Amino acid sequence: MLELDRVRVTRDGFSLGADMQLRRGQRVAVLGASGAGKSTLLDVVAGFQPVAAGRVLWDEADLTRHPPQDRPVAMLFQDQNLFPHLSVDRNLALALRPDGGRLSAPQQQARAQALARVGLEGLGGRKPGSLSGGQQARAALARVLLQARPVLALDEPFGALGPALKAEMLALVAEVAAELDALVLLVTHAPEDARAFATDVMLVADGQTHPPRATRAFFADPPAAFRRYAGDA
Repeated sequence: MLELDRVRVTRDGFSLGADMQLRRGQRVAVLGASGAGKSTLLDVVAGFQPVAAGRVLWDEADLTRHPPQDRPVAMLFQDQNLFPHLSVDRNLALALRPDGGRLSAPQQQARAQALARVGLEGLGGRKPGSLSGGQQARAALARVLLQARPVLALDEPFGALGPALKAEMLALVAEVAAELDALVLLVTHAPEDARAFATDVMLVADGQTHPPRATRAFFADPPAAFRRYAGDA
């Protein structure tokens, strides 16, 4: 279980609070206006943003002062965060050997299986720049598979994809999350993505991260802050 215990982030006049518990298996869409703090929330969970107050815990272990590499979080960014000068194979190898060392035979097999799982079999020798946007997203997801961490933090990684491909990628993320029994935090500006993908919705508004609500219940009776953001009030 991930717990944000009375967390407060402050930076350059910006302040964001969060106090909640999230469990394995949840797929949580993080909604809110631009600049509300959605990406900041993911950065707090992943360890890229320090907190001014409160604690971040995973299964009761305090992660608050742990660096990103020591947290149980795999993160997908908007730009996929692939090294452009390395092949897809080398990018994925870093998930297994961050020191850049040579992969063992079982690790090479795991990498090949991950590429096949996301539909990139035979493309490991290509560099990211030679792949389509959808293929780059798949490569980044293969890296997440290899990291096998129990928290997946997705900061709009599929925002540049067309509707059909984005829906396909979200379905693949759901499958991967189910295999890992992972908690997923998906930052998105698209309510339709939340409806299709998320078990729960979490609104970030007015300097506060609201606790998650079941997706159907959230959209059946959305809070006033979301209606303002969505243009319904």
